[in-house]
Amino acid sequence: MTSNLVSLNSIARKEITRIFRIWVQTLVPPVITITLYFIIFGTFIGSQLGNIGNHNYMAFIAPGLIMMSIITNSYTNTVSSFFSAKFQGNVEELLVSPTPDWVIVLGYVMGGMARGISVGILVSVVSLFFVRLPLFNIFYATLFAVLTSFVFSLAGMINGIFARKFDDVSIIPTFVITPLTYLGGVFYSIALLPEFWQTVSKANPIVYMINGFRYGFLGVSDINVWTGFVMLIFFAVLLFSTNLYLLKKGVGIRT
Repeated sequence: MTSNLVSLNSIARKEITRIFRIWVQTLVPPVITITLYFIIFGTFIGSQLGNIGNHNYMAFIAPGLIMMSIITNSYTNTVSSFFSAKFQGNVEELLVSPTPDWVIVLGYVMGGMARGISVGILVSVVSLFFVRLPLFNIFYATLFAVLTSFVFSLAGMINGIFARKFDDVSIIPTFVITPLTYLGGVFYSIALLPEFWQTVSKANPIVYMINGFRYGFLGVSDINVWTGFVMLIFFAVLLFSTNLYLLKKGVGIRT
């Protein structure tokens, strides 16, 4: 067990060290991008929209933008890191070593979570320059941030396992995650939608993540918060098990 913990620490430390060593590439760009969202949607457009419920538009979208940065960076870091390791042949060295598959998965996932949560914290600090953001319940905010980062880091690793060329790394983030995030209630409350589109929106899992996180700050949510929590646990177990299965079978790695 001690050797497994040493292995886990080594993989996670390598991943986290890489993130902060090239922080200009990993942390600064997403913060700048989200800052532009605050300026354009919050300041320019938000000033024309007024309040959503009891909160002004800037305060309403701030948790959504923070969560969007966590989702994107958790996923992107893991998929790019694992694919690079696979491309360079480093993963084969891990697979032939006594290192258990669960250690490999958690090591890479911890790197993705480190980047996602770090960017989320930086974006939270940036948001304070635009709005006085309340904190209704730090437990819910932290719970949904950590679980969401964990889930998307796992999802990113699955993408990295299947990816065979560099173009494969960006397909899912571009054509799946980004649209689902924009339609996940970052910039609006789904309660404002017609009933049909509210029902459609509830099929989007990111809606539950964003609303659970928003509840931690504002105390308001369009969905049942505990439904979102159960859903996150389900996806975490499913994706973790899937990663273990894929590594065991050598999918995308062994020829």
